[in-house]
Amino acid sequence: MSLAYDFQDAAAHVRPAISGVDETLDILNRMGVRIAYAKDEEIYGQDEMADLVYRVIEGAVRTSRLMSDGRRQIGDFYRAGDLFGFETGSHHRFAAEALQDCIILVLKRSALKSAGGDLERLTWATTSRELDRAQEHLLLLGRKTASEKVASFLLDLVRGSDADTVDLPMGRQDMADYLGLTIETVSRMLSQLQATRIVCFTATRKFQTPNIAALTRMAA
Repeated sequence: MSLAYDFQDAAAHVRPAISGVDETLDILNRMGVRIAYAKDEEIYGQDEMADLVYRVIEGAVRTSRLMSDGRRQIGDFYRAGDLFGFETGSHHRFAAEALQDCIILVLKRSALKSAGGDLERLTWATTSRELDRAQEHLLLLGRKTASEKVASFLLDLVRGSDADTVDLPMGRQDMADYLGLTIETVSRMLSQLQATRIVCFTATRKFQTPNIAALTRMAA
């Protein structure tokens, strides 16, 4: 499972044809428009045309799909620097909403393709990575126990952060819907991790990992 796709990792796939990541970012910034979204505001809807792509500048985003019986499946989470909204088809299979107040860079999908060269390769690299993430998520849902799922989830957040205290932008229900668990099970697993001091919550949405080795073993 991978919660966040670092844009700089994607840009690394298009070197050495361009001078560096900063140049790619500059091109994307010139092509796109920055839009502010409030917490829980929809960025795009389920089954809408996928004619735009997005990059998180500030905040965090979730993708989700609502089933006919009212159940919700979380597709993925995206944080600052992440690209999202790439589809292999012409429509979005999932909706996207702001987890918190966000600034999103919005670009026309056709503009990326017409730019050609490095940006077109970036598009393909991002789409390929999205498919890899979907496969990892399928493995997580189908083969891991509840404790392994929660440990894997937290470990990926830790790996995607360079701070001692890691932000948890999503709520317990979001975690449950992503991991295929009930909110009660997620809360119980988090309480167990805190009781054994593998994870220490300094606030409702912030945690530290005093025993990262134990968390890694649980995730495996």
